[in-house]
Amino acid sequence: MFKKIIAVATSMVLVGSLLVGCGGKTASSGGAGKKDKVRLKMSVTGSDSSTWTKGAQKFAELVKEKTNGEVEIKVYPNEQLSGGNQGKGIEMLRNGATDLSYHSNIIYSIMDERFGVISLPWLLPDYETVDAKLNGKGGEAINEILDEIGVVGLGFGENGFRQLTNSKKAISTPEDVSGLKIRVPGIKMYISLYKALGADPIAMNFSEVFTALQQKAIDGQENPTDIITSSKIYEVQDHLSVWNYSYDSIILGMNKAKFESLKPEHQEAIKEAATEACDYQVEINRQAEGEQLKMFEEKGMTITTVTKENIEAFKEKVSSVYTEYEPIMGKELIDAFR
Repeated sequence: MFKKIIAVATSMVLVGSLLVGCGGKTASSGGAGKKDKVRLKMSVTGSDSSTWTKGAQKFAELVKEKTNGEVEIKVYPNEQLSGGNQGKGIEMLRNGATDLSYHSNIIYSIMDERFGVISLPWLLPDYETVDAKLNGKGGEAINEILDEIGVVGLGFGENGFRQLTNSKKAISTPEDVSGLKIRVPGIKMYISLYKALGADPIAMNFSEVFTALQQKAIDGQENPTDIITSSKIYEVQDHLSVWNYSYDSIILGMNKAKFESLKPEHQEAIKEAATEACDYQVEINRQAEGEQLKMFEEKGMTITTVTKENIEAFKEKVSSVYTEYEPIMGKELIDAFR
């Protein structure tokens, strides 16, 4: 009898243990809920202090807020995820190794030259025109091309108008550019453009530019003032020419498969956050431009503003670029930005 009582008691303890165990699993389903949180990686070319990164961080904050913390974005500046290779950064976005990115349309043009339309010489002469075209037919056309390569275009930030720096002389006429070794990003259109000006264009990863300038392997480079500032190019260059020759947009893109895998409400929150964040990034980028030019002068750079008459001379000198690239980009696409 005593043995039977012991057996019953033992059985009750085992059943209780199993119930507690089941209770433990139920409680941990809350942990499974945490696993359902969406965590995304965003690659940014700009440095920690650039307006690119500030815009990306703003985007991450807005997404977290609008999704009640259900979607979190970690921002990786300085092209960390691609080892400094911007072209690889876009490939990683396309194949899903990263989820989101801020990359220049110029870098996108490495894989599809149509993206270079935004940066054709003096096609977009001022910010008013830029905003009208990117928020209109031009922007729609770019988003359609992004869709073709597996990227959802969420918005357009801004790198800005690209200015020319060099260590040799002040540049104000087409003749002044002749013979200079100028670093350009890997966009074929810029190679054609600088060759038309008589320069020696050299394609190079941006991560290598500061050292190349410092060691005099190249004479100059071209970039918007924010990149010149955040990368401290002003420390190794003596001259800067303000000529607004090419506009550089940054595309807030998301891997299409990843975007489509999200809940509709998360998709909508991401789109809303992207619009707000891009507007913010463009605003602070434009505010900083004047201050940056003033800082360059204080650091000892000679600033030359190219006159309207000389701009016309530059435009005439590079007119062959349009002849070469209209068949590649398509007249309809170019006209969407005119």
